[in-house]
Amino acid sequence: MAVDLLLGLQWGDEGKGKIVDVFTEKYDIIARFQGGPNAGHTLEFDGHKHVLHTIPSGIFHKNTINLVGNGVVIDPVIFKRELENLAAFNTDYKSNLYISRKAHLILPTHRLLDAASEASKGKAKIGSTLKGIGPTYMDKTGRNGMRVGDLELEGWKDKYRALADKHETMIDYYNVDIQYNLAELEQEFFEAVEVLKTLKFIDSEHYLQMAQKEGKTILAEGAQGSLLDIDFGTYPFVTSSNTTAAGACTGLGVAPNKIGDAFGIFKAYTTRVGSGPFPTELFDDNGETMSRVGNEVGATTGRPRRCGWLDLVALRYAVEINGITQLIMMKGDVLSGFETLKVCTAYKYKGEEITHLPFNIEAENVTPVYTEFKGWKEDLTKMTETSQLPKEFMEYVEFLETQLEVPISVISVGPDRKQTITR
Repeated sequence: MAVDLLLGLQWGDEGKGKIVDVFTEKYDIIARFQGGPNAGHTLEFDGHKHVLHTIPSGIFHKNTINLVGNGVVIDPVIFKRELENLAAFNTDYKSNLYISRKAHLILPTHRLLDAASEASKGKAKIGSTLKGIGPTYMDKTGRNGMRVGDLELEGWKDKYRALADKHETMIDYYNVDIQYNLAELEQEFFEAVEVLKTLKFIDSEHYLQMAQKEGKTILAEGAQGSLLDIDFGTYPFVTSSNTTAAGACTGLGVAPNKIGDAFGIFKAYTTRVGSGPFPTELFDDNGETMSRVGNEVGATTGRPRRCGWLDLVALRYAVEINGITQLIMMKGDVLSGFETLKVCTAYKYKGEEITHLPFNIEAENVTPVYTEFKGWKEDLTKMTETSQLPKEFMEYVEFLETQLEVPISVISVGPDRKQTITR
């Protein structure tokens, strides 16, 4: 059985959590394949809002297995808090939440290293979430890291001590004023590790291989967005993992020829949190309206998201590198009331008009070329069928489909799982 993928196509915050939750009924297994608690996947149903950072977004469906894959980095302290939040809703996570033994652990000193590194950059900071993600992946590639499976071995605390001591030496090297009490942080960490050890650790690649042979349906859930990919994003303002389709193969142990549908999620406009280039960013009333109506605040950081018109150059790039087979458009309802909408269909790049994403999209190199559309005034949030959607809205959707050469099969018109229209 092929493994389907669900990927963000912009700079994250596209609404992946909601769509995984909506899709989960079709799948036996939801598997998260990269990233860590720098992600924030928001789900709303039954009058409650839930934000998940590491746990897969199918966790509220009792008949679905949720797997944290080997490509994920786990902070036991944050993970413990997530479990406590789930317990408040009587979620039986001990029976349907599995963790790969090969997933790496975020230590308290990883977070401290992250803060020291970011502070040392001054104005050149990249906008890190300060969750220790980058330093943990650095230890992974440097072959120094601790993995979940290490917790089952004798002497794991000795391995921890050696790595933490090394980190403290590195923190001193940055020569910045980072105040911390490691003893307190470690007490919290070791308590959280004991909670983590009550969950089911598995050899996840073998588990998924057996599940495929048994005909189980599997959805691989990505975190962040394609434009934050360490290789293909707007480097260096990116995350530390592969957020694109290829990351699902390495982050779960799934062979490329076992990939089925690739669902790509995008907002009807564009947002970005933190630093980095953003060609279609708005600094006017339109941008303020998108931010306010769309409630554009980072689910993990609490930082306001920068807003702008939809960038089809960047979106087409993400569609192509991921091999997207179906598109899912989020937050079309936020654009209700705009007299005129704009879509960036090309860039003026060093005196030439181009439709591909170039090496550098900083403002001094790129000027967006826009196509304008007539807006719509209708409130979409109560609509449940395609036939109810305004003509102007559907013209917008059909233009995007033509430009991207991929069908938009799902339209979200609000945050609740019920506010989802399948075409």
